[in-house]
Amino acid sequence: MSSHYDTLGVSRDATAEEIKKAYRTKARKLHPDINPGEEAAEEFKRVSHAYEVLSDPQKRDIYDRTGNENGNAQGFGGGGGFSGFGGFEDIFNTFFSQQPQGPASRTRQGQDALINVRINLREAVFGINKEITVDTAVVCSHCAGEGAEPGTHPETCDTCAGQGYMQRQVQSILGTVVQPVQCPSCNGYGTVIKTPCNECYGEGRVRERKPLTIKIPAGVADGTRIRLAGQGEAGVAGGPNGDLYVELHVNQDSTFTREGDDLHATMVISMAAAALGTTITLETYDGPQEILVKPGTQSGDVVTLKELGVNRLRAGGRGNLRVHLEVRIPTDLTDHQRDLLQQFAASRNEDLAVSETVEQKHNSGFFSRFKERFQ
Repeated sequence: MSSHYDTLGVSRDATAEEIKKAYRTKARKLHPDINPGEEAAEEFKRVSHAYEVLSDPQKRDIYDRTGNENGNAQGFGGGGGFSGFGGFEDIFNTFFSQQPQGPASRTRQGQDALINVRINLREAVFGINKEITVDTAVVCSHCAGEGAEPGTHPETCDTCAGQGYMQRQVQSILGTVVQPVQCPSCNGYGTVIKTPCNECYGEGRVRERKPLTIKIPAGVADGTRIRLAGQGEAGVAGGPNGDLYVELHVNQDSTFTREGDDLHATMVISMAAAALGTTITLETYDGPQEILVKPGTQSGDVVTLKELGVNRLRAGGRGNLRVHLEVRIPTDLTDHQRDLLQQFAASRNEDLAVSETVEQKHNSGFFSRFKERFQ
């Protein structure tokens, strides 16, 4: 089976402009309204489908990686036991399919589209109206979606008189029967476009980049998808638009991390500040906030600032901002500073060579209190 690139006659590294040019050249020659016939019609469908895939960057990427942009499986072949009389599907359709109600509509709904949008953590916390650009199919402005060159209109098909189908005799195991078939001249539409639009070649839509404003609510998380109804690709021949899905990806922040609806930040304080206590300032998304460091603060202690976290997406209020304090021990002491620390340790009767685990310290305090109680 030939690839989409072979169908359009371009290389796999062809640019978007080269793909568009190749499609226009083939579309002019193969359009069913100019070149009637089943073979040309089938080739036109293949060319149009190949262009639809390769002109969309996301679909083209999937096709290049997998070789199949939609994963459709092959259908059943013709019935082996009915040679000479048509396949099982033909026989089934002959006796059970309903008579066509009229010509088919040219209009078809546009496809849904998915785009990825990156935002920063602050935008996820508070929400934002974000301007983006979308590469999509839009209604052709030259023909207003009709598919015919301005000043012309689709005309009634002379072959089927506008019915969209014809009657043919089919040989089956039960004899000769009359079966309705799609008109090869108009492909079942009942009308032909003798002068297709020079811009969209009868599709009624063209691809272009258009600006779009999306409202991102406060509290969204990484991977959240937003559905924009009717903002997807324009339909064929004036058909309704599909939907647009926006998948959000939140960039990492240099100061804050997120866990649920809470924000976390780490602040480094000096050994003296931890021992004596102090007040430090943290620049938050809500402006500067004072952090009270209590005397005797230990490395790993957490100060919680209420209601300064992430806005809750589907509920009122906000999470908290948790500030983790890290005590920095100096590594570049002068001789004088070292003497002062040794004097400090001596004044507290601290033996620098003796240490104990947290569990030992806890048990020592417990048994000391137990002993004192019974003395």
